[in-house]
Amino acid sequence: MKLGIVGLPNVGKSTLFNCLTNAKGAEAANYPFCTIEPNVGIVTVPDEREEKLRDMYDSQKIVPAVIEFVDIAGLVKGASKGEGLGNKFLSHIREVDAIVHVVRCFEDPNVVHVDGSIDPIRDIETINLELIFADLETTDKRLQKAVKEARGDKKMNVVVDALTGLKAHLESNKAARGYEMPEQAADLLTDFNLLTSKPILYAANVAEDEVSEEDNEFVKKVRGYATEENNEVFKVSAKLEEELADLDGDEKTMFLEDLGIKYTGLDLIIAASYRLLGLISYFTAGPKEIHSWTIKDGTKGPGAAGRIHTDFEKGFIRAEVVSYADLMNSGSMAKAKESGLVRMEGKDYVVKDGDVILFHFSS
Repeated sequence: MKLGIVGLPNVGKSTLFNCLTNAKGAEAANYPFCTIEPNVGIVTVPDEREEKLRDMYDSQKIVPAVIEFVDIAGLVKGASKGEGLGNKFLSHIREVDAIVHVVRCFEDPNVVHVDGSIDPIRDIETINLELIFADLETTDKRLQKAVKEARGDKKMNVVVDALTGLKAHLESNKAARGYEMPEQAADLLTDFNLLTSKPILYAANVAEDEVSEEDNEFVKKVRGYATEENNEVFKVSAKLEEELADLDGDEKTMFLEDLGIKYTGLDLIIAASYRLLGLISYFTAGPKEIHSWTIKDGTKGPGAAGRIHTDFEKGFIRAEVVSYADLMNSGSMAKAKESGLVRMEGKDYVVKDGDVILFHFSS
């Protein structure tokens, strides 16, 4: 999973990136475009179930799931026409699976805002409109091509109609993700890799003393905007995450408890990203390692096996499955089997979050 962290200059996204990845490599400075090339960081997905499985199996190591974060250059009005670093920004965002849009929701006279004032809705719409303008250009080019092709192939009229509807949708300042493609042209949005077709989360960046407090007026506005789009918002403080990044496990836990906070920004982003993309995790377990595998919710046994190796999917016979909860309650795999909690599932079995699986396959 690759997440692109985007936002206007000086909203805190590079600071947040540094904290999430512990990279300290993304320059975070008080001037626009301090991020030119995208910084990339790999982050392990925290999952307390892995440690408990390792204790049970006395495993040598844990191989967790990972997320790739990409800190993308700041965007300004006119980016779709090449203003600022717009062209670079737009090319980098095409490569991610989902967008984390960091929105400034704090006042600080010492941190310059590119537009001179704090207005989260204006900031969101600045970026959204630039992405829409870029998608309009892509759609219009494809529409012109489809019109020419339809002259010799009447079947292309379906594509022409779909693209005409999409163009009108974008021209009304609406993201492509909200456009319902006709069934016959359903693959078009995927093929185009439109910027506004990508799932999006909003990260409301607040002052460190506001994380555990009631939402300020800026955050409330962001939540209202996101609700209309049917998108999710989580509140985070890049400044606070910067402090947390320098603490070890016990110190971090105590610090969070003192602040009345249960989850770090990384926890919130990962949980929200899994929900956004419809992802779950299953485990393979043994003395050698505990391995967490990320799959789409709804994936059947052979597809889940294919995450390990394509040969597992091709030669899938059956899956030996026990839920994580049943395994923990039993105390061991042997006792889970004695209790009849370990099942043999076939090709139609839909893997559940937390399943511990042993795949049987033919080579």
